[in-house]
Amino acid sequence: MDIQLTPNDVAFRDEVRAFLQEKLSERFTKAVVGGQIDKDTIIEWQKILYEQGWIAPNWPKQYGGTGWSITQKFIFENECAEAGAPAVVPFGLKMVGPVIYSFGNDEQKARFLPDILQSNVWWCQGYSEPGAGSDLAALQTKAERDGDDYIVNGQKIWTTYAQHADWIFCLVRTDSNAKKQEGISFLLIDMKTPGIEVRKIDSIDNKHSLNEVFFDNVRVPVANRIGEENKGWTYAKYLLTHERTAIAGVAQSKKAIEQLKGIAAQEMSGGKPLLEDEMFCAKLAQIEVDLMALEYTELRAIASVADGGAPGPESSILKIRGTEIQQALSELAVEACGYYAHALGQGSLGQGIGNDYAAPVSAKYLYGRAATIYGGSNEVQKNIIAKMVLGL
Repeated sequence: MDIQLTPNDVAFRDEVRAFLQEKLSERFTKAVVGGQIDKDTIIEWQKILYEQGWIAPNWPKQYGGTGWSITQKFIFENECAEAGAPAVVPFGLKMVGPVIYSFGNDEQKARFLPDILQSNVWWCQGYSEPGAGSDLAALQTKAERDGDDYIVNGQKIWTTYAQHADWIFCLVRTDSNAKKQEGISFLLIDMKTPGIEVRKIDSIDNKHSLNEVFFDNVRVPVANRIGEENKGWTYAKYLLTHERTAIAGVAQSKKAIEQLKGIAAQEMSGGKPLLEDEMFCAKLAQIEVDLMALEYTELRAIASVADGGAPGPESSILKIRGTEIQQALSELAVEACGYYAHALGQGSLGQGIGNDYAAPVSAKYLYGRAATIYGGSNEVQKNIIAKMVLGL
C-alpha cells in the first residue's frame, strides 16, 4: 500500500486545515477536551460541516455525500481529530442514514435524508433490550399489524441520547412464530408519538447519556417500515457493520496518544518527566504499534465501502481492537495523572483540582469500560470472525 500523499492530496489536506482553522473556534475544542459538549454545540458544528458540503463523507454523492476518494476521507477524519473537532453523532449520519438510502423507498429517502444531513432531526437507536443485548436476535418488543399501522409494545434499554431524540429507529418482532433471526422488522418511530416514555439511566461517569425507552400501544404507520416485513435482521446487520467500523475511533485514538504524551511530559516520576520512564514508555509504544496496525485495517474497510460494498468481518476486527486500544489509552491516562485523575465530577476545565488535563480523565476511563460491550460485545465479534474468516 502506497501511503505517500499525492500533490492533490496535499492540497486537499491544506484545504481541510484552512477550513478547520477558520471554522473550529476555541469554544468547540474546549468543550471536547473538557467532556462538556452538549447537543446544541454538536448540532452547530454539524451544520457548519453541512454548509461546507462535508457532513457525510461516506454517503454516495447522489444522496449528499462528498464524492471523496478513500485517501481524502482518511485525511479529513485525521485532520478533524487532530484539530479537536467535535465527533459527528453517528445515529443519523452513520447508522440509520445508510440503511435508509440503501433499503428505503424513494418516499422515505426524500422524507428523512435531508433532515439527517442538515442535523434538523436527532436520532437514537432502539436495539438492545433487557435480556437481548449481545444476543440481539432475542428481542421481544412486538409490533402487531392493525390496518395501516403497527401497534408497538415493549422496552429498549441503554438507548444513548434518547432524551434528546426526535426519532428512534427500532428493531421489533412482527412474527413471534419465526426463528429468532427472522420475524424482525425495522421501524422508524417518531419519539413524540403517544405511548413512548423515556427514563433516565445514570452512568458511572456521573453523566446522563443512557436511557430506557418504553412503548405502550404506540401506533406507528406501516409506511415507516424500512424494506420488507420480517426482513429487519438483514438491515440491522448492515447497520451494525457501519456502527462497529465507526466505534473503532482510530483518528480519535491517535489524538489521545498525542494528548497523553503531553500529560506525560508534564507529570513527574522519580524526579524526571513521566515521558522518560521506561515502563510507561513501553506501554505507550505498544499501544502506538497496535494502533498503526489497526489503521491499515481501517483503510481496507474504507476501501470496501468505496467499492460499493459494506464492511465485512473487518468491522468486527476494528471494533475489537479499536475499543481495546481506547481502554488501554484511558487506563494509561489515569496512571499518568495519578491522584488527580480520581477526582470524578471535579468540573470543567479551569474549575477542577490540579491541572486542567486531569479533569475529564476519570470519567472517560469509567465510561470507556463499556466500549467493549456496546455495538456488539467483543466476545460476539470474535464469534463472527471465527465463522466468517476461519470457517468454524
